[in-house]
Formats: sequence, structure tokens, C-alpha cells
Amino acid sequence: MKTIVIVGAGLGLGLSLGKKFGKNGFRVVAIARNPEKLAIFESELRKLNIETQSFVADITDLAALKQAIQAAKKEFGSIDVLEFSPYAREDKFTHVLETTPQSVLDIMKSYLLAGVLSVNEVLPDMINNGSGAILFTTGVSTMFPIPYAGNAGIVGAGIRNYAANLHNELKEKGVFVGHLSIGAMIQPGTAGDPDVIAEAWYNFYEKKDHFEEIFPPGLDPTTILGEN
Repeated sequence: MKTIVIVGAGLGLGLSLGKKFGKNGFRVVAIARNPEKLAIFESELRKLNIETQSFVADITDLAALKQAIQAAKKEFGSIDVLEFSPYAREDKFTHVLETTPQSVLDIMKSYLLAGVLSVNEVLPDMINNGSGAILFTTGVSTMFPIPYAGNAGIVGAGIRNYAANLHNELKEKGVFVGHLSIGAMIQPGTAGDPDVIAEAWYNFYEKKDHFEEIFPPGLDPTTILGEN
């Protein structure tokens, strides 16, 4: 049985991804900082007879994150899929005209550095096995300049560059790296319904024939700019 590790798993997209991959034969490992939410995550998946386990770690604490991923590997063996989608802390976003070194560093600690460390922990096994997938989920400021998310855009562009480099280096080694950029509020019953996004992510993962997609498909970034 394959294992997916969801870093930054929450009760929105993370849970939907757990259900989608779980229904397709994956064990699901969730890593996040809130033990109460992780307990709900596990309960919801077990109701569907999906094997799951969670590990508590604040991803800004790289030592704790590393320990959690290593614990998952010890429990289940090598990781087949890493999905990285920490919650976007919009309260930490700064307008491009108000962006400072510290505001960029705050986002880097909660996103970019944790992403690199997570990859470091799973990639050697994937290369040795000649299989695996690393999936990065970001916001649309990663793709388009959006003034109100000035610091997030800087960091998101960095992780997108990192992901693209990984994709180019690993595609001949049997390891897929994909990037999905989401341009909608993640909320049930809307254009950003987490179940719909999870379905899109799984279909993207199954194809493994290109690097990135934007959700919703055909998104016009000017509609986002017009809202802020």
C-alpha cells in the first residue's frame, strides 16, 4: 500500500486530499500543529476505512517537522507522495508597498524553508526507488503579481522556482514533481470547493505529464486584482 504525507494538513483541502487519495488505496499521514484538528482529521478518514495516522509539528520548527516526517517513515516505510500545502496565513500578508525584510522572513519560515526540508526528507528514498511524487500547493500570488500579497508572492515564486527545478531534474528519475496554484477561496460549495480541488489534484497526479496547473482552470488574474 502506498503512503501519502500531507504537510500542513487541515480540515479543508488537507482533509479532502486525504479522502481522495485514501479512497484510491493510500495510507494517509497528516502533519500539522493542532492536535485537536488532527484528531478530527483521523476520525473522518477512519469513518471511510482509510488507514491514517497524524503527527503533531509546527512547520516553522524545522527540527519538529523533520522528526515528524522521520516518524512517519519509521511507521510506514518510504513515502510515496509528499503533498505540501500549509495554511496560507493571510493575516501575515503585507502589501508590496509595505513589505519589509521581516515580513518576507515570516512567510519564508512558515512556507519555503519547511518545503525544502520536507523534500530533503523524502527525496533520497524516492530516487532510490525510482518512483514517487512531490506535490506543491500554492496560492495564485505565486503565479501573478498581486499587490496585497507582496511578501507571499516573493516567497511563493521562490518555491515555484524550486519545484520547477526539481521537476526538470527528477522527471527522468521516475519522480514526479507538480505544482497546483489555487486562485479561489477554499470553501465548500464555492468555486474553491476543497473536494473539487482534491479531485483536480488527484487527476493531475495520475497524469504526471506536465509540471503545473492553475485552479480554477482558465483563471483570469485580473478578477482577483479587481477584488482587492
